Amino acid sequence: MANAFERGMEKARPAMEGIAANKYVSAIRDGFIAAMPIILFSSIFLMVAYVPNAWGFYWPTDVENNIVLAYTYSMGLLALFVAGTTAKALTDTLNLDLPKTNQVNPIAVIITSEISLIILAVLPLDGGGVDLTYLGTKGLIAAYIVGLIVPKFYHLCISNNVTITLPPQVPGNIAQTFKDVIPMALSVSVFWLISVAFTTFTGSNLPMWIISVLSPLFSASDSYAGLAIIAGATAFFWFVGVQGPSVVQPAISAIMVANTEANLQLMQAGQQATHILCVNTYDYVCNFGGTGATFVVAFLMILVCKSDELKAVGKAAVVPGCFSVNEPVLFGAPIIMNPAMFLPFILTPILNVWMLKFFVEMFGMNSFVYTMPWTVPAPIGILISTGFAPLAFLLVPLMLLVDVLVYMPFLKAYDKQLCEKEEVREETIEAGADGAAVLTAAAPAATEEAVATKTAEPAEKTADKPAVAPAGGLTKQTDVLVLCAGGGTSGILANALNKLAEDRSLPLSAAASSYGQNMDMIKDMDLVILAPQVASQKDNLQKICDKYGVGLATTSGRQYISLTNNPDEALDFVIANVPDKQ
Repeated sequence: MANAFERGMEKARPAMEGIAANKYVSAIRDGFIAAMPIILFSSIFLMVAYVPNAWGFYWPTDVENNIVLAYTYSMGLLALFVAGTTAKALTDTLNLDLPKTNQVNPIAVIITSEISLIILAVLPLDGGGVDLTYLGTKGLIAAYIVGLIVPKFYHLCISNNVTITLPPQVPGNIAQTFKDVIPMALSVSVFWLISVAFTTFTGSNLPMWIISVLSPLFSASDSYAGLAIIAGATAFFWFVGVQGPSVVQPAISAIMVANTEANLQLMQAGQQATHILCVNTYDYVCNFGGTGATFVVAFLMILVCKSDELKAVGKAAVVPGCFSVNEPVLFGAPIIMNPAMFLPFILTPILNVWMLKFFVEMFGMNSFVYTMPWTVPAPIGILISTGFAPLAFLLVPLMLLVDVLVYMPFLKAYDKQLCEKEEVREETIEAGADGAAVLTAAAPAATEEAVATKTAEPAEKTADKPAVAPAGGLTKQTDVLVLCAGGGTSGILANALNKLAEDRSLPLSAAASSYGQNMDMIKDMDLVILAPQVASQKDNLQKICDKYGVGLATTSGRQYISLTNNPDEALDFVIANVPDKQ
């Protein structure tokens, strides 16, 4: 039965990896990730302005207005920035198919995308001035549309040489300016016509129309069924080995950001913040300690499980798991593709988000009004992001209790299986030791001869072996970039490699990043290592690495965990995969 289940999951995996690796899905995801610092930065000012309200302290109005100024002019223009980052992400992908001497100019694409969104989203006011509402969170979906279309226009013109070409004597920067004129004019003209058409026939602009059309979807995402689909789908994708948020988050990012801002406005107006699906709902409730809500799992492995294997995994995973880096649990236990853990892995995040909705609807608790980094420990993040809502202090321990009750029976059953296997393994080793003793007693001469031969063998081959390269096999400076989904898992391996380099004085340096961020770093690297959760991006990344002559290596789950814990294995892995470094 288990084998049939695994075969079914393996059959489904390629299609799911295809979704995650789709260049348009990737561009939306990478564009949103690139804009996350804006959301996190602006939230700091919001918390300074409004968190003291939970204890009855209120800033004077003029002080409050000055504090939130940074939020207003950053989050208030979020869609404008996202249009540019999404366009840049897609442009980088499209450029891989173009000659190095005839590339789409990413700076021009960013500028054109932002101009196009301004034309679509800005509303003139009757008394003069303009309304910038739809350049903020309400314009995110329109920003994605613009960010995906403008690069295609540029690619169409550049690949077919529909550009203004100047003589070779003209300096390159000036020639590039004229080269960008036609694709810019085409893009801006198309969105100008769309804007005029919408204003004429609907009386609204494109972002406003999109919100009105999708408002049922926004409402459905906050229902029990919608929340269950989102939380369950994220866990299901991860279970089959595809990083769940990379598939699900692009589809809901606009809704989550808009709901968080709407909640803040409700709270400021003295009303209850009722929208459930927010950025930190996804980070701290659905993914309570990581996808699958595994916050409690490492603790249970240490405190309840009896198998040596699970206890060791728990000890290694408990600290990263507190900060929502749960790959040591996912791949070490493993949970991924493990039929014994399928049900709790899918069910626990659904129950968590349902509990949040129940508290908001039935008890009047405020939902999330701020956005904190996903690496903040979930129990703390829930308290802060809800503005220290009193009921949140009850919700957090209740979630922990429910998660323990759900995971406990399945984990204990799996632990029992492993204990039985460990007992059989120990009996086999003991039997093998007894057999070896009998063999030694029966044929001591033969054994001594074999030992002598084994001892002599390396000495005979020493003359034929090349000299070992200095510095552990690395002959010159080697720079490694480790990529994962959020930058947490990659940091574990990068830190392990840097510690290895420091301890052994190796010419080795490692950096960590999330896939989609800092991709320009690749050209300066010698090797890129993909963490297991972004292995589906290998084909996309291979083109970039080939372009710059950079090595690319993927890792399996258990292999990745082993690399972080075994310095010799990590060094061998780097040496084996760095081009011309052995």
